[in-house]
Order: sequence, then C-alpha cells, then structure tokens
Amino acid sequence: MDDPSSASNKRKRGRKPKVSPPSPDRSSPSAVAAPAPVPVARRGRKPRRHEDPADADAARPPSPLRRRVLNTVANGGDAVAEAGPASWDEVVRVVPCMDAVVKVFCVHTEPNFSLPWQRKRQYSSSSSGFIISGRRVLTNAHSVEHYTQVKLKKRGSDTKYLATVLAIGTECDIALLTVNDDEFWEGVSPVEFGTLPALQDAVTVVGYPIGGDTISVTSGVVSRIEILSYVHGSTELLGLQIDAAINSGNSGGPAFNDRGKCVGIAFQSLKHEDAENIGYVIPTPVITHFIEDYKNSGGYTGFPILGVEWQKMENPDLRKAMGMKPDQKGVRVRRVEPTAPESGCLQPSDIILSFDGVDIANDGTVPFRHGERIGFSYLVSQKYTGEKALVKVLRDSKVHEFKIRLATHKRLVAAHVKGRPPSYYIVAGFVFAAVSVPYLRSEYGKDYEYDAPVKLLVKHLHAMAESPDEQLVVVSQVLVSDINIGYEEIVNTQVLAFNGQPVKNLKNLATMVENCKDEFLKFDLEYDQVSSWSFFI
Repeated sequence: MDDPSSASNKRKRGRKPKVSPPSPDRSSPSAVAAPAPVPVARRGRKPRRHEDPADADAARPPSPLRRRVLNTVANGGDAVAEAGPASWDEVVRVVPCMDAVVKVFCVHTEPNFSLPWQRKRQYSSSSSGFIISGRRVLTNAHSVEHYTQVKLKKRGSDTKYLATVLAIGTECDIALLTVNDDEFWEGVSPVEFGTLPALQDAVTVVGYPIGGDTISVTSGVVSRIEILSYVHGSTELLGLQIDAAINSGNSGGPAFNDRGKCVGIAFQSLKHEDAENIGYVIPTPVITHFIEDYKNSGGYTGFPILGVEWQKMENPDLRKAMGMKPDQKGVRVRRVEPTAPESGCLQPSDIILSFDGVDIANDGTVPFRHGERIGFSYLVSQKYTGEKALVKVLRDSKVHEFKIRLATHKRLVAAHVKGRPPSYYIVAGFVFAAVSVPYLRSEYGKDYEYDAPVKLLVKHLHAMAESPDEQLVVVSQVLVSDINIGYEEIVNTQVLAFNGQPVKNLKNLATMVENCKDEFLKFDLEYDQVSSWSFFI
C-alpha cells in the first residue's frame, strides 16, 4: 500500500489539492491531530468539496439580488450584513419598488363588429401594472381594452380596489389608471424611471404571469434596441428586445435595471418555433412621451408621423438621376398623404435630406448612440402632435427648408375604434358598415391579412384617405327579406355611389338615403378595379 503522504504527489495538472483544515484533539487542548490523508481524485470526477455554509456563500458568485444588496452596503446602505445571505426583510428594504407592482383585474365587453347591434359575452382577464408618482398606475392598453370594470390588488393584500381609467394610448399600448380610495396608496413608494439601457444591460421583469397568483420575477439582458412593430397599436415605435421570459399576465409589468429603476413596460413576446425567450419592452422614451402628452393636453393625442411614403436611395444611379451631389444623402418621397399637413409643401420625388437638423442616411437611418443607428421615424415620434419640425429637402437640384406641423396618421381603414361601438346603417335588410381592422379581424379571424378579400386588403394596405372623414363603406351582409330577393349573396362589397353620388362615409350614405325622394334606391358596388355593378330596391 502506498504511503498516504505520497497521495499528494498524484495531482491533476493545474489543480491544487483539497486539504481539510486540522481540528484540535478533544482529549487534550494542547494536542493537535495530524493532517488527515488526502484522497486521490478519481479520473473524470471532481473530488467532493466540504465547506462551511458561510465559506460556500462567500465563494459562490453573487446573484443579481445579492449583488444589489452588497452594492447598497458599499454605497452607504443600512441594515444589510455583507457576510451571509440577505434575509427577506433586508431584501424588501433594498428593493422597495417590488411593492409598487400591482395585479390588474379587468372585465371586458367587446363589441361585435359582425353583428354591430349587439356585444359579445363579457370575459375576465388579469395582467400587471405598477404605481408611479402622482397617484397613478401604468399598465398596457390591451390589458384594459373595451373595459367594463377594472380592479387593482397590491402585493400581499387581499383587497381589490376599483380603478378609474384616465387615458388609453392605443398606438403605444400604454394605459393610465388611478384609484380614488386613499387606503390603496398607503405604504407604497412609486416606481422611479431610469434612462434608456444599453445592450447587454441586465433587466428584471416583475409581474403576475400565468402559473400562479403570487408575484413573479424573471431576469435577462437587453439584446436589441430598434424600431419595433407594436402588435396592438398597429404602429412602429422604439422598443427593447430582451431574453427574459414574458408570458401571458406579464403585460403591463415593469422591467427594472440593476439599480432598481424602471426602464420599460413588458408588453409582447415572439412565439415562433425557431425562436426562444424573445420578449419586448416599451422603453422609457415612449413612456415619458405618453405621460407628458397626458399632462400637457389632459388626454392622449397620439404619436405624430411624417405623412409620406419613402424609398431608400442606396442605388448610385438613382441618386445621380435625382440630382444628388456625392456628399448628399437622404430618402426619396414616393407619395404624400392628402390629409397630412405635409401635403402643402412636400411633393413626390422630393429628397428628404434632414429632419430637425439631423442628417438622414440613404437607408433612412440616423445616428442613435455610439456605434448604433436607428430609423429616422424615431425622431418624428419624439415630437408631440401639433409641434413643428424643420425638414430640409432637395427638389430639382435645389435645397429647400420647410417648417412642417406634425399630426397623427389618418388611415382610410382605421386600425382602432378607440373604445367606441361600431357604426352601422340598415335599409331594406342591407347592413352597411365602415371597414376597420377590428371589423376585418371579426369577419376573417386573426389571419385576416391572408383570408380577407384582396380588394379590401389592397385598400387597407395601400389606399390613402382623400379627406379626414373618408371611410370605406361596404355592404356587410343582407338580412333576408321579401324586398331583397336575389341579393342574399352580397357580402363585404364596397359601396361606391348612391343614385350617382359618391359615398364618402357611412354618415354621408345614411343622409342621402334618408333624404332621397325617388321611387327606387340605386347602389353602385365595386365589381373589380375598373368596373362596378348596381342593384335597386
């Protein structure tokens, strides 16, 4: 048998032997026992490590929560010991913003766009929110969409408080609530907002997702910052992509940085077979814009846009044909919306060189932060409705500058009805309605972009309203009656004219029909892109 002392020579390369500390002999205070023999480590298996719990905790890399506790101590915080795990009371003192996260209970009653004279059966949902200064609560707009009643419950409380909806920002998917009961605001510190995080910054999403009733915390990092498509708002605004899990019920919950400051609101996630743990957060610039908009105007007025369609100028021959110099960059205007304020100064084939003094690149981006670029629509969205911006354009090889008043987008097919019930008009069993995105979704489901008639989709995606009150009016359905025999199969067909007069909107159609003195009513419906057909009643 080998000498135990020789076992220490059988080390693995680059690894120090594990030696247990000597222990005193219990029979004699002065006697010290010989060091215990060190076992030889088996190949492919790490030797078992025996440590004191305090030593193990000190050697283990600190968790984000423990790191925050230790940072608080280093910065002069109180009541936290550096050695040993933090107790629950200590954690509450270090992270007080957790108590500001509330659970939102909402009862929804959605309108029925296919049968607009009635509503759908009500249903309930739960989501998250958080308390901010001024006795207000932030959550997602889709969390309280078509609300009938909204209640809030604080963390650790068994009481639900009735809430009042102050404003709903459909485009940015943010809603502002308040509670009249003073008891709700007792003992809660409002959440403070931080700055826009950088890539790889740690974030912690707090909320009440499915799978339990208590508060949930998931952590990750910021993996992307860019202009995102807001699903609920049907618009594009600045957004954060994170790798923390965002599940149903997380909507409206805050995302904190490692300093306990809120850097965003969780609002949507990507569900795809080729993607995992992709969540999206509404960043603080968008949140601040919403809050300031409500503070200044007393309501939500929306995010302005530049009412033009544009194309990139990356092709050198295209730039030469447009009369651009080698040092000039920008984007080409393809179309200008007739209802936009820009229609008075911008023209097709104009080259937009800069917006508010910021030069626009040929791919439509502007400098964002060090080493980053972002779409120039971000600059437009930072403005408020009614504000003016300086736009520099190149027209016929000459540079022009215009002061443009910014406004919100007026779409021919509205993306939202903003809580209002749908309008309809019935005459002789013909149900007339105005087309909107909720209407298409009600008629053809969530995949309406694939299943709806091409004629309606073309107008939804490409048509522009000629006047602010213009609508796309259709015969939604025909309620069978003796007076409309032979017309039963007319479904979702656009109405072009009544008695030879163009139909501008649903109200205009109803007015013309009610004032008509003719014996017959003549409706011209769209047949294809170049022709129409008529029916009489």
